[in-house]
Amino acid sequence: MKKRILQFIGSFHQGGSERQATALSCALKAEGTHDIYVATLNNDGVLRADMHAAGFADIPEFPLTSFFNANFVRQVRSCAAYLKDNKIDLVQTHDFYTNVFGMTAASLAGVKAKAASKRETGGMRSSSQEFVEKLAFGRADAIVSNSVAVRDHLTTRGISANKVNVIYNGIDVSRFENAESSREKFGLPTDENIRFVTLVANLRHAVKNVPMFLRAAKRVADALPNTHFVIAGEGELETELKAMATELGIFEQVHFIGRCSDVPSLLSPSCACVLTSTAEGFSNSILEYMAAARPVVATNVGGAAEAVVEGETGYLVASDNDAKMAEHLIGLLNDDAKAAAFGNAGREMVREKFSIDAQLRNTLRLYNSLLDK
Repeated sequence: MKKRILQFIGSFHQGGSERQATALSCALKAEGTHDIYVATLNNDGVLRADMHAAGFADIPEFPLTSFFNANFVRQVRSCAAYLKDNKIDLVQTHDFYTNVFGMTAASLAGVKAKAASKRETGGMRSSSQEFVEKLAFGRADAIVSNSVAVRDHLTTRGISANKVNVIYNGIDVSRFENAESSREKFGLPTDENIRFVTLVANLRHAVKNVPMFLRAAKRVADALPNTHFVIAGEGELETELKAMATELGIFEQVHFIGRCSDVPSLLSPSCACVLTSTAEGFSNSILEYMAAARPVVATNVGGAAEAVVEGETGYLVASDNDAKMAEHLIGLLNDDAKAAAFGNAGREMVREKFSIDAQLRNTLRLYNSLLDK
């Protein structure tokens, strides 16, 4: 008889954790070893259509307003009843909010196996949030980290390394190999002499450090005036970032395209791609860049060094060192052969180490070990 496994996803918006959780849920369902269920704290978001297409028609929602009010207690009890009624054998949560809520509900329901997740190394949560999440980790039988860097971060917080399982993010490389190149789709200039450097990052959190990208862009534009810069993401920081681009005198060369639902097509005309974060767990954007066969220049944070091989698939720079980032970008833009070699090596690395198939195999291995216990 198949075991029943529930994936607890925060929402279906276009965040990195959400994309990973929805893709994994769909892959697990298609693979068929276990019966897969999905629950959420918020049923909104464009990824909901992908879940429906995969056969997840009825996804229960347990909306929260706080961890410290009567609604939290009601929703936990409701979720625990759902877990019992559906005889769920294992629950996996995927981010801070689902870790706290899902581990509480699963413990109340007496679920046999519980796996939490951690996807960042710090900089995103307050000390009180870190404390609450650590309590949730205490209820978990295993914790999935998406990089060695995240695992090491957890152990410095007093969590046993034996409890942490490194399972890298997975990506479907075929989506990037067959991507259509369309500048018009994203409102980008069609002049073939213009070359693009792209950053995919939300504009909600200062930790993404988009100002570093703009400072590097200014240096590159001064050296190579035919270079334009694409920022794919949305958030409340957009207004001040546009003002900064204006102050730097590069506003006409910087394209804020908002949320992008077709990253493969966006990356197709790009010559190089960047990550400027001051903290990360393991960047989905880096994997997308590499899957698109684009060279990467990234800040050396979180698990970046576990994906970017210095001088082979791209370059790593110190956090906030826009001068060094610009130097590497100028070098790649001036050397098409090197850029292509880096990109091709990156794509091969993603195929071997970061495919959705590898993530699926490692996830099933973890589930089976927990269920066997």
